[in-house]
Amino acid sequence: MKVRTLVALALFASLVSFAKFSQCENTGWATPDQYIHACYSDLPALYGSRGLDTNTWPYSSDDNSVEYPVVTAMVMYATSFAAKSPASYFNVNIFFLILLFIATLIIVRKIRPEFAYLSAIAPAMIVSLFINWDLWGIATMMLAIYWFDRKQYLHSALILALSISTKFLPIFLLIPIAFILWRDTKLKELVKYVAVVAATWLAINVPFALTTPTGWWRFFKLNLERGADWGSIWLALQQLGLSLTNLNYLSILVLLIALTSVAIVLFELKYTPALASVAFIVMSAVMVASKVYSPQFVLWLTPLAVIALTNKKDLHAFWLWQATEVIYHVAIWQHIASITGAKFGLGPTPYAILTLVRVAGTIYLMAVLARRALQARNTHSKLLDLLFEGGKPYP
Repeated sequence: MKVRTLVALALFASLVSFAKFSQCENTGWATPDQYIHACYSDLPALYGSRGLDTNTWPYSSDDNSVEYPVVTAMVMYATSFAAKSPASYFNVNIFFLILLFIATLIIVRKIRPEFAYLSAIAPAMIVSLFINWDLWGIATMMLAIYWFDRKQYLHSALILALSISTKFLPIFLLIPIAFILWRDTKLKELVKYVAVVAATWLAINVPFALTTPTGWWRFFKLNLERGADWGSIWLALQQLGLSLTNLNYLSILVLLIALTSVAIVLFELKYTPALASVAFIVMSAVMVASKVYSPQFVLWLTPLAVIALTNKKDLHAFWLWQATEVIYHVAIWQHIASITGAKFGLGPTPYAILTLVRVAGTIYLMAVLARRALQARNTHSKLLDLLFEGGKPYP
């Protein structure tokens, strides 16, 4: 697919997404209307609640600072000067989000050109485009993956640190990165890569940590102390009547088990995979095990799923997964509508069931990709040896 065709698809997808969210813009994001019409967005919601309408410094408050890493906070702050209302703030931000969406698709095309169109037409991605500022972190994450597999490690490390300073989720990519460099006996490159990421992250964050430490730390504090939150298996289990104690420790334990399982899988491989081929399973494991699985997390996983695909026969799994994501997208907003005054909505039990359906859809896609790798390389006998064979370094 040519770049201009991909850009045209991206612009069309953005227009469709804007039409979806414009329902809330027309009503001033009134509650429960914004949930009933599934057009809620953090952009206008935080414009007033975090003092952005008065151009307040994002980390100036000890208890009401923006709950995001510093790059996102600076984007929120900088764009507030170009806005005079929640609607104008929303429109200013989505202009940049559309550009980042296009950039993300172009990077996906460089990695997996035959399937790049999927990221532009994926329905779950379209309906989630403007929920949050995630695309700032996603575009930089995809660029870090692209540069890493091209062995441009310095560029990759610098941009990965920027991505981590934007949304923090990409920090988990250091696990497969460490494995790949270790497997290639590039220990010096591994040490240098991690050092560059750490030094760059510190350079970005230390000024904020020193000048407004409490506000800067609020993002980390909220994530450490939060309970079972939207989309997580933990909230679903609670809503189904399973009472869990010591949830913070339990979720950390499950996350460690998930990451350890990924590490075991990687060490079972008899070849060095490309980062593009392992990023999906790493990020999926993190999201499934965490205390929150936000609806916009599909924005992170969709491009990662696309670059992990190698065979058209597996597209059914991709579309099934997208279907579960769209179903969940409707479910969460209808559930919140039901608890914010709507006459109709979705109760906790059906919402919990659909949450688990969404998780199952993700796991199913992972299983299909593993099976495809097994069929592609019948010279090996172990599934773990084949799990990521599909992803190869690209020129």
